[in-house]
Amino acid sequence: MTPERYQIIRRVLDQRQPDLTVITDEVHKGRNLSAIIRTCDAVGIDQFHCVQPSKGFRAFRGTALGSHKWVETQLHPTIETGVGHLKDQGFRIVAANLSDRAVDFRNIDYTQPTALLMGTEKEGVSDAALAAADDEVIIPMMGMVESFNVSVACAIILTEAQRQRQLAGLYNRSRLPADIYERKLFQWCQPIVTRYCDERGLDYPPLDDEGEIIDAPAWYRSIRERQELLE
Repeated sequence: MTPERYQIIRRVLDQRQPDLTVITDEVHKGRNLSAIIRTCDAVGIDQFHCVQPSKGFRAFRGTALGSHKWVETQLHPTIETGVGHLKDQGFRIVAANLSDRAVDFRNIDYTQPTALLMGTEKEGVSDAALAAADDEVIIPMMGMVESFNVSVACAIILTEAQRQRQLAGLYNRSRLPADIYERKLFQWCQPIVTRYCDERGLDYPPLDDEGEIIDAPAWYRSIRERQELLE
């Protein structure tokens, strides 16, 4: 862990937006899912929600370029479960959907807790999802096609959300809850030790102000002694 790397990790965590997210309604193409996750990371989204596609969740790693490590993916069995979970947390559901009810995507206040709902590549947002949506938005189109690719549309709308939040100063201070911030800080700084601790149900050891384990030799020694006692 170099000092430069540690500072980058802290800067990214400081700009995470816990009240902005995306939920996909059975988007099934791995390339699209990974592109959406990459955009989530780029605008500071901490957690991405995915309604389990009938063919399963298969992220396309080449498009994500490692962003899966930085954005947590929470899977939901149905759109009702996923949307209900977000509404219970105070999110407003904004569905990207071509309809008479939809407004220009720039006319929504994304500084409020917002979950952007994106539908499948062919059918769009399901009726069940639309019934639970608080708002519907469209991206004005000037050509012959009616809509952008789902991942492109998501990126366009999230860029507007980012713009509004920057103007509101929401990226200027750390907004993650302290326990989540510290957990992610350790996971990102110490991925190997994280995996070791998670597999054995161990608490993460404390870090110093450079992202290194405090008195690492003593911690490793205590782990070995504990293992010997268990054996």
